[in-house]
Amino acid sequence: MLSDHLIINLFLILTVAWAFGSLFGRFGLPVVLGELTAGLILGPALLGVISGSEPIEFMAELGIFFLMFYAGLEMDPEELLEHIKPAVIVALGGFVLPFVLGYFFTRFFGGTQYQSLFMGMGLSVTSLAVQARILHDMQIQKTKLGHIIIGAAIADDIMALIALSLLLGLAESGSIEPRVVAFVLFKVVAFFGAVILLSHFVLGRLNLRFDTDASRDFTFALLSALVLAFFAELAGLHLIIGAFVAGQFVRKLVRDPESFEHLRSRIYALSYGFLAPIFFVTLSFHLHLSFEVSLWVFTGVVTVIAIIGKLVGCGLGGYVSGHSFWESNIIGFGMNGRGAVELVVAMVVIKLSDELLLAGKIAEPLLTTDQFSALILMAFITTFIAPITLKWGLKKACQNDEHAEFCVLWDKYGKGKK
Repeated sequence: MLSDHLIINLFLILTVAWAFGSLFGRFGLPVVLGELTAGLILGPALLGVISGSEPIEFMAELGIFFLMFYAGLEMDPEELLEHIKPAVIVALGGFVLPFVLGYFFTRFFGGTQYQSLFMGMGLSVTSLAVQARILHDMQIQKTKLGHIIIGAAIADDIMALIALSLLLGLAESGSIEPRVVAFVLFKVVAFFGAVILLSHFVLGRLNLRFDTDASRDFTFALLSALVLAFFAELAGLHLIIGAFVAGQFVRKLVRDPESFEHLRSRIYALSYGFLAPIFFVTLSFHLHLSFEVSLWVFTGVVTVIAIIGKLVGCGLGGYVSGHSFWESNIIGFGMNGRGAVELVVAMVVIKLSDELLLAGKIAEPLLTTDQFSALILMAFITTFIAPITLKWGLKKACQNDEHAEFCVLWDKYGKGKK
């Protein structure tokens, strides 16, 4: 329901997000940092003017949805597939190393087996939505490294969601059955197999023509995104995977350049102009500051482990794939942002933990309050510093090779001169 209270909250969110986004942009920093800062100021962490409500959370979910849909429209599916091998290698390195480090660190601090497993998985997540926004702000989303980072983020999210399904099954039943693992993997393979079959071998061979009315193109694109998001959820994946794949799907089908440009501009305005700022502002609403020394020590170490795990794991993956030292660092910096999936994972684990504790199936929570808070704080901190470190890495790389593809694009849009 569109109440006066909701209208005022939306006005405040969009105004402060726009103001801080413009301020950060003026100093050569990504707009997303301004939006996160706006949420930090407006939310419970500082002023407490606005708190999460059902309508605002719904709009934030739509923000993730359209952000990823637009990212899919922007990326050439052929180029994404061309870089799938290095992307998977990067994703494996960026998933396994933080997982292992997080597991052993939590065990060292007295965490249970389950708590250590869920903490390890929380540290291994990369937010596809956050990466897409950061790369777009820096105008390098269409470069080779941009495709590798996005491809690796997709693979990372898929691995994280599969791991989440398996760990939740382990927590509920006390064991993981081979048939459960096989079924989860089957659903994921079936989803991507069906999308590839439909887009490349069925609809791809049809000469579809769209009405000159751009609104019909928009309706077709939206229907495609909703259907694929639904089937992605059905396969045990997050809706953002379906939204991104839908963007690739629509890009392949809408062949008329004028129709595609009309569609792209509409999705861009809806996502980056309205819904995406709401999403990034509300990310900061989950941040609740505490002055307990033990929490900050634990959070600090968790954050350092998360950053090093991603940087080293993804960087090594990039280096093994044949990229230079600084290109590998750019990939590592680019993969360090968390946010969307991180929060989804943490909330799902906490919800199941409460249910199992109430039913008497477990004696200790799957995540303690401090562990949950540390994950949320770590997600915010890494999301905040990812664009800063990525920009530093780009500057260093471009000093050595100013003619590199990403340096040319970055400089063309004035980012490298700020």
